[in-house]
Amino acid sequence: MNTKSLTPTFEKGLVPAIIQDFFTKNVLMLGYMDQEAFDKTLQEGKVTFFSRSKNRLWTKGETSGNFLHVKDISLDCDRDTILIIAEPVGPVCHLGNDTCFGETPNSSADFSFLEKTIQHRVKNPQEGSYTNELLAKGINKVAQKVGEEAVELVIEAKDDNEELFLNEAADLMYHYLVLLAAKGFELNDVIKVLRERHK
Repeated sequence: MNTKSLTPTFEKGLVPAIIQDFFTKNVLMLGYMDQEAFDKTLQEGKVTFFSRSKNRLWTKGETSGNFLHVKDISLDCDRDTILIIAEPVGPVCHLGNDTCFGETPNSSADFSFLEKTIQHRVKNPQEGSYTNELLAKGINKVAQKVGEEAVELVIEAKDDNEELFLNEAADLMYHYLVLLAAKGFELNDVIKVLRERHK
């Protein structure tokens, strides 16, 4: 993150700060920052606002422990609105919801967090990574694992153990995404095909 280019316009006082989930891309909440809150956010890596009701700096999660860990920060074209991509620890809303805007549909269908991790491993191999160990064995082994996981999912589907079924479904999804990455594709490429079929 290039902090040198991050110079919001605070001449008129507080500026809005939109918080977006790093994994799901859902908008989590809206707060306000002054220069001091912005600087503290940059320094500590945890989102800090200026609370208009408390009239002081307020680090999200300071009492609940539900911090917002900063992943990236950008500004809009006028430099008077801040967009913060963050990894939330627990619910963001004081009502116990994941976002301050209530339930967010389709968040469970967003696999971008997993796909990004796999793509990162492809470009930046990491010692001890199962993904890299699997990729190093070649495309045939990756494809074989997808087949094995599919069979295991089918077997679990015939029983009534929900936990085992869901775990096998997760294993299949993970290995499927690894196979796509090994072939140089992304999930969006598959989605494009499905959309064409729908037409």
